[in-house]
Amino acid sequence: MSSLSGDWREAIDDADAALIDGYQSGFPIEERPFRRVAADLGIDESAAVDRVRSLRDAGIVRRFGAVLNPPVIGSSTLAAVRAPADRFDEIAAIINDYRQVNHNYARDHEWNMWFVVTAGSRDARDEILADIEARTGCDVLNLPMLTDYYIDLEFPVVNGDRFARESLEERLDSSATRISEEATGDLSALEAELLLEIQDGFPLSATPYRDIAANVGYAVEDVLAAVDRLLESGCIKRIGCVINHVVTGFDANCMVVWDVPDESLDERGERAGGLPYVTLCYHRPRRPDQEWPYNLFTMIHGRDPEAVDAKIDELAADYLPVDHERLYSTETLKQTGARYDELVGL
Repeated sequence: MSSLSGDWREAIDDADAALIDGYQSGFPIEERPFRRVAADLGIDESAAVDRVRSLRDAGIVRRFGAVLNPPVIGSSTLAAVRAPADRFDEIAAIINDYRQVNHNYARDHEWNMWFVVTAGSRDARDEILADIEARTGCDVLNLPMLTDYYIDLEFPVVNGDRFARESLEERLDSSATRISEEATGDLSALEAELLLEIQDGFPLSATPYRDIAANVGYAVEDVLAAVDRLLESGCIKRIGCVINHVVTGFDANCMVVWDVPDESLDERGERAGGLPYVTLCYHRPRRPDQEWPYNLFTMIHGRDPEAVDAKIDELAADYLPVDHERLYSTETLKQTGARYDELVGL
C-alpha cells in the first residue's frame, strides 16, 4: 500500500493513484482500452477494470467516461437571481425543478443563487429563463459564456497540494476560444445517439466501446470513429476518470469576477487562464442595466481556504489589477450532469 496520508488516500495503493492522476484524460479509444491501461500500470486487464469500479464505488471517481461540452453541443448559460432570505428555499425548489438546470449554488453575494441552464437552442434557453422570472418574481441575470480562455477541472489530487496544480509549474494553453450562443453541434444520427448513451458514463467492462456500440446498434468501428470526431470537434472535452474533488479534499473554491477593460480582455484573460492554479477562466457579458459591471470570471480550487485567498490576492496584484469581487459558494443546491436528449434533437 502507498504511504499517502488521509482517510481516502489510505484506502488506495500506487496503482490506484496512477489511475486517478494519470487517466483523468487520454483514455484509449480502441476496442479493448483497458489492456493498454493495465500494461501502463503493470497489472492485468480485469484488475484495471475492477480498480476503476472500486474507485467509483468509493466516491473518489465520480464518473468514468466522457466529459461532454454543453456550450458546443447546445446553448448554455450561467444565470443568477437575488432570492429574498424568506423565500430562498422556495425559489431554489422552483429553479431546481427544471431538468435543464444542472448546477445551482448559493453564493455569498447580493446575487445569491447561481445556476446553469443548458437547452437545445438559444430560444429554448431564454424561454426557460423567462419562465423562471415569471414563476419566482425575481430578475434573472443571464451571463452566457462568450470566450473560453481555460476550463478544465483535470488536475492531480493524490498529493498534499493546497490548491489545484500547486506542485506543477508549467503554463497552460489558454488561447481565446469564442463560444457561439447559436451552437447546435451539427451532429450525425450516430453522434447524437452516442452522446445520449454516454452522458452518464461508460460501461465498466473490458470492452466499453463494444458495449456502447451494441446499445446504439452500430458497429464498434463506427463508434470509435465517432468518438474521435466528437473529441476533435470539442463536443467531448476528455475521456477518463471524473474526479470527485470534494471527496479528495479540494472543497475550498471561489468564483472571482473582474471588471477588465474591453480592449485588454483577451490579453489579460489568456494570461490569467494560463496560470496553473486557475481552473476556470472565461468571458461573460457585462449587464450594466442590472448593475453587473464584470466581464471576466475565474475559479480557483483548493484544499486550504487561506491558500486559495492568497492566490486570488496574487492574481489581483500581478495579473488582474482591476475592480473585482469574490463570490464564495456557501451551499450546493443542485449538481447533476447536463441532460442531452433535447440538445441533440432526438
